[in-house]
Amino acid sequence: MAVPSVFAAFDKDRDDKVSVSELWCCTKATLGEDVPEEEAAVALAAVDTDGDGLLDQEEFSRLAADDHEEDDADVKQRCLREAFGMYASSSAEDTITPASLRRTLSRLGSHELGVEECTAMICRFNLDGDGKLSFDEFRVMMMA
Repeated sequence: MAVPSVFAAFDKDRDDKVSVSELWCCTKATLGEDVPEEEAAVALAAVDTDGDGLLDQEEFSRLAADDHEEDDADVKQRCLREAFGMYASSSAEDTITPASLRRTLSRLGSHELGVEECTAMICRFNLDGDGKLSFDEFRVMMMA
């Protein structure tokens, strides 16, 4: 759906502006969850360049673009967390150890890797030299 069509769907009173209440109602309907009206007001204010408390099509387009970028970042972060969780050791440390890496790879069908190979894989991205991958180190590895 193109942004003008989305804008028209949000602009319930057809005044070529989207108010906080219109934004809130449509966001709630679109997301299927109760988003606080205060969050809609903050989002609107963030892109309301003329300060009239309403969004015209250009401002609405910026809001849609910003939300899409944030959603992509959130999705990437959540996916990385889930992937990290698959490999992380079950200890409270929340790290990927050579043993936890080998165990997960074995479950995925890579039985030929030994702990030495897993250690070598971890060393490549182990920035702090502790022999384990933290989430931040895992993120660097996945983005490389």
